[in-house]
Amino acid sequence: MNTHTESRYVTAFGRSLVVASVLSALLVILKEKSEATMNLMKAATGHHWITHGITVLLVFAVLGFVLAKLRPTDSTVTALNGVAVAVVTATAVSGLILAGFFLWP
Repeated sequence: MNTHTESRYVTAFGRSLVVASVLSALLVILKEKSEATMNLMKAATGHHWITHGITVLLVFAVLGFVLAKLRPTDSTVTALNGVAVAVVTATAVSGLILAGFFLWP
């Protein structure tokens, strides 16, 4: 692979990670708030966490490959720096979403 192709995949899967991270946090809340969702996820694979993991991994993989096929619009360095900031931010936001949900009275 050449550097351009590698950076395109790094950028695409970095952006996909941002979406998957926030999706995972929101899915936890959805399962906790909706018994029907929890039961559906349990029925799908035998345990809700298995379904949760499969869902998040599928979103990550499919979105990553789709984004990698799109034509990049920004420079490599700019894109990689932006993705790095987005990944850190999304991870922190996902953690705050979960902490807020479980710790807020």
